[in-house]
Amino acid sequence: MIVFFPTYAIRTPHGWTARVAGMVARPLPERSRRRVLAVAVLRRLLDLDEAEMASDIFRRRAEMFLFRRVAGYRVRITLGDRIVDVGFTDKAGHFETRVEFDDEFSASWAVADGVAGRRLEYAGVADAAGDEGDGVPTGTGCIHLVEDSGTSVISDIDDTVKFSNVADKRELLRNTLLREFIPVEGMPETYRRWREAGADFHYVSSSPWQLSDPLCRFLGQAGLPAGSMHLKLFRLKDSTPLGRLPSRKRGKRRTIDRIIDDFPARRFVLVGDSGERDPEIYASIARRRPEQVAGILIREVPAKSSRAKVRERLAKLARRLPADCLTVFESPDEIADLQPVR
Repeated sequence: MIVFFPTYAIRTPHGWTARVAGMVARPLPERSRRRVLAVAVLRRLLDLDEAEMASDIFRRRAEMFLFRRVAGYRVRITLGDRIVDVGFTDKAGHFETRVEFDDEFSASWAVADGVAGRRLEYAGVADAAGDEGDGVPTGTGCIHLVEDSGTSVISDIDDTVKFSNVADKRELLRNTLLREFIPVEGMPETYRRWREAGADFHYVSSSPWQLSDPLCRFLGQAGLPAGSMHLKLFRLKDSTPLGRLPSRKRGKRRTIDRIIDDFPARRFVLVGDSGERDPEIYASIARRRPEQVAGILIREVPAKSSRAKVRERLAKLARRLPADCLTVFESPDEIADLQPVR
Protein backbone atom coordinates (compact mmCIF):
# COMPACT_ATOMS: atom_id res chain seq x y z
CA MET A 1 0.00 0.00 0.00
CA ILE A 2 1.04 3.61 -0.57
CA VAL A 3 -0.27 6.10 1.97
CA PHE A 4 -0.04 9.77 0.98
CA PHE A 5 -0.27 12.25 3.85
CA PRO A 6 -2.90 15.02 3.27
CA THR A 7 -0.94 18.27 3.12
CA TYR A 8 -1.15 21.95 2.20
CA ALA A 9 0.46 24.35 -0.28
CA ILE A 10 1.87 27.75 0.63
CA ARG A 11 2.29 30.84 -1.53
CA THR A 12 5.67 31.67 -3.08
CA PRO A 13 6.74 34.64 -5.25
CA HIS A 14 6.15 32.46 -8.33
CA GLY A 15 3.05 30.54 -7.29
CA TRP A 16 2.78 27.68 -4.81
CA THR A 17 4.93 25.04 -3.15
CA ALA A 18 3.74 21.89 -1.39
CA ARG A 19 5.28 18.88 0.32
CA VAL A 20 4.28 15.45 -0.97
CA ALA A 21 5.07 12.72 1.56
CA GLY A 22 3.94 9.30 2.65
CA MET A 23 5.03 5.73 3.14
CA VAL A 24 5.02 2.45 1.25
CA ALA A 25 4.25 -0.82 3.03
CA ARG A 26 3.32 -4.41 2.28
CA PRO A 27 1.00 -6.64 4.37
CA LEU A 28 2.69 -9.19 6.59
CA PRO A 29 2.24 -12.76 5.32
CA GLU A 30 -0.75 -14.50 6.90
CA ARG A 31 1.36 -17.05 8.77
CA SER A 32 4.35 -14.86 9.59
CA ARG A 33 5.54 -14.90 13.19
CA ARG A 34 5.16 -11.12 13.53
CA ARG A 35 1.55 -11.16 12.32
CA VAL A 36 0.55 -14.08 14.53
CA LEU A 37 2.17 -12.48 17.58
CA ALA A 38 0.64 -9.06 16.87
CA VAL A 39 -2.87 -10.46 16.47
CA ALA A 40 -2.48 -12.51 19.65
CA VAL A 41 -1.41 -9.43 21.62
CA LEU A 42 -4.33 -7.40 20.25
CA ARG A 43 -6.73 -10.16 21.19
CA ARG A 44 -5.38 -10.25 24.75
CA LEU A 45 -5.27 -6.45 25.15
CA LEU A 46 -8.87 -6.03 24.03
CA ASP A 47 -10.23 -9.29 25.40
CA LEU A 48 -11.75 -10.09 22.00
CA ASP A 49 -14.15 -12.93 21.36
CA GLU A 50 -14.39 -14.85 18.08
CA ALA A 51 -17.15 -12.65 16.69
CA GLU A 52 -15.15 -9.47 17.34
CA MET A 53 -12.03 -11.00 15.81
CA ALA A 54 -14.02 -11.84 12.68
CA SER A 55 -15.78 -8.46 12.41
CA ASP A 56 -15.20 -6.46 9.25
CA ILE A 57 -14.19 -3.32 11.17
CA PHE A 58 -11.56 -5.13 13.24
CA ARG A 59 -10.09 -6.91 10.22
CA ARG A 60 -9.83 -3.70 8.21
CA ARG A 61 -8.42 -1.57 11.02
CA ALA A 62 -6.01 -4.20 12.36
CA GLU A 63 -4.71 -4.83 8.84
CA MET A 64 -3.44 -1.25 8.73
CA PHE A 65 -0.91 -2.10 11.43
CA LEU A 66 0.11 -5.54 10.19
CA PHE A 67 2.64 -4.57 7.54
CA ARG A 68 6.31 -4.26 6.76
CA ARG A 69 7.78 -1.15 5.24
CA VAL A 70 9.17 -1.21 1.71
CA ALA A 71 12.57 0.44 1.23
CA GLY A 72 13.96 1.51 -2.15
CA TYR A 73 10.56 1.73 -3.82
CA ARG A 74 10.23 4.32 -6.58
CA VAL A 75 7.24 6.62 -6.11
CA ARG A 76 5.73 8.70 -8.90
CA ILE A 77 2.47 10.65 -8.93
CA THR A 78 0.14 12.20 -11.47
CA LEU A 79 -0.56 15.82 -10.53
CA GLY A 80 -2.78 17.53 -13.07
CA ASP A 81 -1.15 16.89 -16.45
CA ARG A 82 2.23 16.14 -14.90
CA ILE A 83 4.01 13.01 -13.78
CA VAL A 84 6.20 13.87 -10.79
CA ASP A 85 9.06 11.61 -9.74
CA VAL A 86 8.97 11.73 -5.93
CA GLY A 87 12.05 9.54 -5.55
CA PHE A 88 12.70 6.33 -3.63
CA THR A 89 11.55 5.31 -0.18
CA ASP A 90 14.15 5.33 2.59
CA LYS A 91 14.93 2.41 4.86
CA ALA A 92 11.79 3.17 6.92
CA GLY A 93 9.58 3.13 3.81
CA HIS A 94 9.07 6.91 3.83
CA PHE A 95 9.33 9.33 0.93
CA GLU A 96 9.11 13.10 0.63
CA THR A 97 9.58 15.79 -1.99
CA ARG A 98 8.39 19.31 -2.76
CA VAL A 99 6.36 20.24 -5.82
CA GLU A 100 5.92 23.71 -7.24
CA PHE A 101 3.23 25.07 -9.54
CA ASP A 102 1.92 28.47 -10.62
CA ASP A 103 -1.50 30.08 -10.42
CA GLU A 104 -2.36 29.06 -13.97
CA PHE A 105 -1.79 25.41 -13.08
CA SER A 106 -3.83 25.64 -9.87
CA ALA A 107 -6.65 27.42 -11.70
CA SER A 108 -6.75 24.61 -14.26
CA TRP A 109 -6.57 21.65 -11.90
CA ALA A 110 -7.78 22.66 -8.44
CA VAL A 111 -11.23 21.51 -7.34
CA ALA A 112 -13.57 23.10 -4.83
CA ASP A 113 -12.88 22.11 -1.23
CA GLY A 114 -16.14 22.82 0.55
CA VAL A 115 -17.50 26.35 0.53
CA ALA A 116 -14.32 28.33 1.00
CA GLY A 117 -11.34 26.35 -0.24
CA ARG A 118 -9.57 24.61 -3.09
CA ARG A 119 -7.44 21.51 -3.34
CA LEU A 120 -5.35 19.60 -5.85
CA GLU A 121 -5.78 15.85 -6.06
CA TYR A 122 -3.13 13.39 -7.20
CA ALA A 123 -2.57 9.65 -7.47
CA GLY A 124 0.31 7.23 -7.44
CA VAL A 125 1.54 5.90 -10.77
CA ALA A 126 1.61 2.12 -11.13
CA ASP A 127 5.01 0.66 -12.02
CA ALA A 128 5.07 -2.60 -13.94
CA ALA A 129 8.16 -3.60 -12.00
CA GLY A 130 6.72 -2.32 -8.75
CA ASP A 131 2.96 -2.37 -8.25
CA GLU A 132 2.11 -5.26 -10.53
CA GLY A 133 5.21 -7.27 -9.72
CA ASP A 134 5.43 -6.65 -6.01
CA GLY A 135 1.76 -6.18 -5.16
CA VAL A 136 2.06 -2.63 -3.76
CA PRO A 137 -1.09 -0.76 -4.91
CA THR A 138 -1.11 2.94 -5.65
CA GLY A 139 -2.83 5.49 -3.44
CA THR A 140 -4.37 8.94 -3.75
CA GLY A 141 -3.66 12.20 -1.97
CA CYS A 142 -4.60 15.85 -1.86
CA ILE A 143 -2.98 19.25 -1.40
CA HIS A 144 -5.07 21.98 0.24
CA LEU A 145 -4.35 25.47 -1.14
CA VAL A 146 -4.05 27.84 1.82
CA GLU A 147 -3.70 31.58 1.15
CA ASP A 148 -1.17 33.80 2.94
CA SER A 149 -3.70 35.63 5.08
CA GLY A 150 -6.87 34.60 6.88
CA THR A 151 -7.73 32.33 9.80
CA SER A 152 -6.73 28.70 10.30
CA VAL A 153 -8.15 26.27 12.84
CA ILE A 154 -5.61 23.82 14.25
CA SER A 155 -7.67 21.01 15.73
CA ASP A 156 -7.03 17.87 17.70
CA ILE A 157 -9.10 14.81 16.65
CA ASP A 158 -9.55 12.35 19.55
CA ASP A 159 -12.21 13.58 22.00
CA THR A 160 -12.24 16.95 20.25
CA VAL A 161 -14.15 16.07 17.07
CA LYS A 162 -14.21 12.25 17.37
CA PHE A 163 -15.38 10.36 20.44
CA SER A 164 -12.41 8.23 21.57
CA ASN A 165 -12.43 8.10 25.40
CA VAL A 166 -8.67 8.58 25.68
CA ALA A 167 -8.88 8.49 29.49
CA ASP A 168 -9.75 4.77 29.34
CA LYS A 169 -6.95 3.06 27.41
CA ARG A 170 -8.86 -0.13 26.66
CA GLU A 171 -11.91 1.80 25.49
CA LEU A 172 -9.64 3.98 23.35
CA LEU A 173 -8.29 0.87 21.63
CA ARG A 174 -11.76 -0.61 21.19
CA ASN A 175 -13.06 2.66 19.74
CA THR A 176 -10.07 2.66 17.38
CA LEU A 177 -10.19 -0.95 16.22
CA LEU A 178 -13.68 -2.34 16.80
CA ARG A 179 -16.21 0.46 16.36
CA GLU A 180 -17.25 2.94 13.73
CA PHE A 181 -15.91 6.42 14.45
CA ILE A 182 -18.47 8.71 16.08
CA PRO A 183 -18.31 12.53 15.88
CA VAL A 184 -18.59 14.64 19.01
CA GLU A 185 -22.12 15.98 18.86
CA GLY A 186 -22.28 19.56 17.61
CA MET A 187 -18.66 19.86 16.46
CA PRO A 188 -19.32 19.20 12.74
CA GLU A 189 -21.92 21.99 12.68
CA THR A 190 -19.56 24.38 14.49
CA TYR A 191 -16.64 23.64 12.17
CA ARG A 192 -18.82 23.96 9.09
CA ARG A 193 -19.90 27.45 10.17
CA TRP A 194 -16.26 28.44 10.54
CA ARG A 195 -15.44 26.92 7.17
CA GLU A 196 -18.28 28.84 5.53
CA ALA A 197 -16.84 32.00 7.10
CA GLY A 198 -13.49 31.31 5.41
CA ALA A 199 -11.42 29.28 7.90
CA ASP A 200 -8.92 26.66 6.77
CA PHE A 201 -8.31 23.52 8.85
CA HIS A 202 -5.26 21.57 9.99
CA TYR A 203 -5.83 18.40 12.03
CA VAL A 204 -2.90 17.66 14.36
CA SER A 205 -3.28 14.43 16.31
CA SER A 206 -1.34 11.62 17.94
CA SER A 207 -3.41 9.04 16.08
CA PRO A 208 -1.15 6.82 13.96
CA TRP A 209 -0.59 7.56 10.27
CA GLN A 210 -2.03 4.14 9.49
CA LEU A 211 -5.46 5.58 10.30
CA SER A 212 -5.21 8.52 7.90
CA ASP A 213 -7.53 7.00 5.26
CA PRO A 214 -10.34 6.02 7.68
CA LEU A 215 -9.95 9.36 9.47
CA CYS A 216 -10.29 11.26 6.19
CA ARG A 217 -13.41 9.23 5.39
CA PHE A 218 -14.72 9.95 8.89
CA LEU A 219 -14.31 13.71 8.37
CA GLY A 220 -16.32 13.54 5.15
CA GLN A 221 -19.04 11.28 6.53
CA ALA A 222 -19.42 13.37 9.70
CA GLY A 223 -19.64 16.62 7.74
CA LEU A 224 -16.39 17.98 9.18
CA PRO A 225 -14.30 20.21 6.89
CA ALA A 226 -11.39 18.56 5.10
CA GLY A 227 -7.90 19.84 5.85
CA SER A 228 -4.27 18.91 6.09
CA MET A 229 -3.61 16.03 8.48
CA HIS A 230 -0.60 15.63 10.75
CA LEU A 231 -0.49 12.31 12.57
CA LYS A 232 2.04 10.24 14.49
CA LEU A 233 4.52 7.81 12.94
CA PHE A 234 4.09 4.37 14.44
CA ARG A 235 5.87 1.02 13.97
CA LEU A 236 4.96 -2.34 15.42
CA LYS A 237 8.45 -2.70 16.86
CA ASP A 238 7.99 0.52 18.85
CA SER A 239 6.06 -1.56 21.40
CA THR A 240 3.25 -4.06 21.51
CA PRO A 241 0.67 -3.43 18.75
CA LEU A 242 -0.93 -0.05 19.35
CA GLY A 243 0.61 -0.12 22.80
CA ARG A 244 1.74 3.46 22.46
CA LEU A 245 -1.44 4.74 20.88
CA PRO A 246 -2.51 6.36 24.19
CA SER A 247 0.84 8.21 24.39
CA ARG A 248 -0.14 11.54 22.87
CA LYS A 249 1.41 14.91 22.10
CA ARG A 250 4.98 13.89 21.32
CA GLY A 251 6.04 16.24 18.59
CA LYS A 252 2.67 18.01 18.56
CA ARG A 253 4.12 21.35 19.60
CA ARG A 254 6.79 21.06 16.90
CA THR A 255 4.19 20.27 14.23
CA ILE A 256 2.00 23.24 15.19
CA ASP A 257 5.01 25.56 15.24
CA ARG A 258 5.90 24.45 11.71
CA ILE A 259 2.37 25.16 10.44
CA ILE A 260 2.34 28.61 12.03
CA ASP A 261 5.83 29.34 10.66
CA ASP A 262 4.58 28.55 7.15
CA PHE A 263 1.83 31.19 7.42
CA PRO A 264 3.27 34.22 9.25
CA ALA A 265 0.39 36.48 8.16
CA ARG A 266 -2.43 34.16 9.26
CA ARG A 267 -4.25 34.01 12.60
CA PHE A 268 -4.80 30.67 14.33
CA VAL A 269 -7.45 29.22 16.60
CA LEU A 270 -6.25 26.17 18.57
CA VAL A 271 -8.96 23.64 19.46
CA GLY A 272 -8.43 20.62 21.71
CA ASP A 273 -9.65 18.84 24.81
CA SER A 274 -8.73 18.67 28.48
CA GLY A 275 -8.04 14.92 28.44
CA GLU A 276 -4.28 15.18 28.25
CA ARG A 277 -1.80 17.91 27.32
CA ASP A 278 -3.57 20.03 24.69
CA PRO A 279 -4.16 22.97 27.08
CA GLU A 280 -0.50 23.14 28.16
CA ILE A 281 0.83 22.81 24.61
CA TYR A 282 -1.55 25.41 23.23
CA ALA A 283 -0.89 27.84 26.09
CA SER A 284 2.86 27.56 25.53
CA ILE A 285 2.42 28.36 21.84
CA ALA A 286 0.07 31.26 22.56
CA ARG A 287 2.54 32.84 24.99
CA ARG A 288 5.30 32.68 22.38
CA ARG A 289 3.11 33.78 19.47
CA PRO A 290 0.50 36.21 20.81
CA GLU A 291 0.31 38.05 17.50
CA GLN A 292 -0.79 34.92 15.64
CA VAL A 293 -2.83 32.87 18.15
CA ALA A 294 -6.32 34.37 18.14
CA GLY A 295 -7.64 32.04 20.81
CA ILE A 296 -7.67 28.61 22.45
CA LEU A 297 -10.80 26.49 22.79
CA ILE A 298 -10.68 23.49 25.13
CA ARG A 299 -13.46 20.92 25.35
CA GLU A 300 -13.74 19.66 28.93
CA VAL A 301 -13.96 15.86 28.96
CA PRO A 302 -14.13 13.25 31.75
CA ALA A 303 -10.74 12.45 33.24
CA LYS A 304 -9.16 10.41 36.00
CA SER A 305 -8.64 13.61 37.97
CA SER A 306 -11.61 15.21 39.67
CA ARG A 307 -13.54 17.88 37.82
CA ALA A 308 -12.39 20.44 40.38
CA LYS A 309 -8.73 19.63 39.71
CA VAL A 310 -9.22 19.82 35.94
CA ARG A 311 -10.86 23.23 36.24
CA GLU A 312 -8.18 24.45 38.61
CA ARG A 313 -5.52 23.36 36.10
CA LEU A 314 -7.27 25.19 33.25
CA ALA A 315 -7.86 28.31 35.33
CA LYS A 316 -4.15 28.44 36.20
CA LEU A 317 -3.26 28.32 32.51
CA ALA A 318 -5.82 31.01 31.70
CA ARG A 319 -4.27 33.39 34.23
CA ARG A 320 -0.97 33.20 32.35
CA LEU A 321 -2.60 34.18 29.06
CA PRO A 322 -4.20 37.40 27.79
CA ALA A 323 -7.77 37.93 28.96
CA ASP A 324 -10.33 35.80 27.09
CA CYS A 325 -7.63 33.90 25.19
CA LEU A 326 -8.63 30.50 26.63
CA THR A 327 -12.25 29.36 26.50
CA VAL A 328 -13.37 26.11 28.15
CA PHE A 329 -16.60 24.43 27.01
CA GLU A 330 -18.42 21.14 27.49
CA SER A 331 -20.97 21.42 24.68
CA PRO A 332 -20.33 23.07 21.28
CA ASP A 333 -23.52 25.06 21.96
CA GLU A 334 -21.44 27.11 24.40
CA ILE A 335 -19.18 28.36 21.58
CA ALA A 336 -21.89 28.70 18.95
CA ASP A 337 -21.72 32.48 19.04
CA LEU A 338 -17.94 32.70 18.80
CA GLN A 339 -16.65 34.22 15.57
CA PRO A 340 -13.03 33.05 15.17
CA VAL A 341 -12.87 34.35 11.58
CA ARG A 342 -12.57 38.12 11.42
